[in-house]
Amino acid sequence: MKLSVILVNHNSRNGLRLALTSLHKAARNIPHEILVVDNASSDNSVEMLNTEFPHVKLLTNPTEETLSKANNQALQQVMGEYILLLSPDTIISVDSFTKLNDFMDQHPLAGGVSVRMVDFKGDYLQRSKHTLSGSWAAFIKFVGLSSYFPKTYAFSQKKADWVDEFETKEIDVLNETCMLLRRSVLERTGLFDERFAKFGYNIDLSYRIRSQGFKNYYYSKTYIIQLPHKAVSKFSWDYIRHFYGAMIIFAAKYLFKLPVLNDKNIGELYPSSYEME
Repeated sequence: MKLSVILVNHNSRNGLRLALTSLHKAARNIPHEILVVDNASSDNSVEMLNTEFPHVKLLTNPTEETLSKANNQALQQVMGEYILLLSPDTIISVDSFTKLNDFMDQHPLAGGVSVRMVDFKGDYLQRSKHTLSGSWAAFIKFVGLSSYFPKTYAFSQKKADWVDEFETKEIDVLNETCMLLRRSVLERTGLFDERFAKFGYNIDLSYRIRSQGFKNYYYSKTYIIQLPHKAVSKFSWDYIRHFYGAMIIFAAKYLFKLPVLNDKNIGELYPSSYEME
């Protein structure tokens, strides 16, 4: 199997329908499988899937699991050479899989790829490549870990060296909205560290990919559309606990060498062999 696609859904029925419709068109000429993890939705998402997309594999959680855990559930079930983790509130362009497949085949050191994202009006979304938010960048710089992210714009004094919208280039951190991962690399890094519940899991995995000697890329020659979705309040206790808690976990794991969990699916930290260009 060439491609596996994973979507974690929680009450995003309409967006999920559009995402799956676009996936069907994009993957029609590629051997693939699609797996949806429904995270205790209450909007009839499961009924919609069973009726309209019976070919899609489905895992249902009776209670809402964290994103890192839900993705790990799916990653242990799929068999593709390349694995795409995709938000359900997206529409993927029809040529995406063909182009991404060719890119990965031609770049054997590519461990993961994220793509150009636009909103429903067609405006470019900077977080496609600048995945580290200002808060994350400031924290990482404050605790002395900025050297772990040498290609991140926030730490660079040469703005012209950073990735332009239509320039494909190596990056530090893959965007969690759309991550294409090489299965053989995941077998070396392990899956997501589930201590990162809702935030930071992509940052941690991206770093472990580089630590294994592979590269992460921003690919500009195709795109996905990010649909409007309900904004999460940054003042809620749940957001504060998970967002800033992820920063503390990351710092403890790599700065203070927090012990690795005894889970065969969670990779250990290896000496970095990240290539500087």
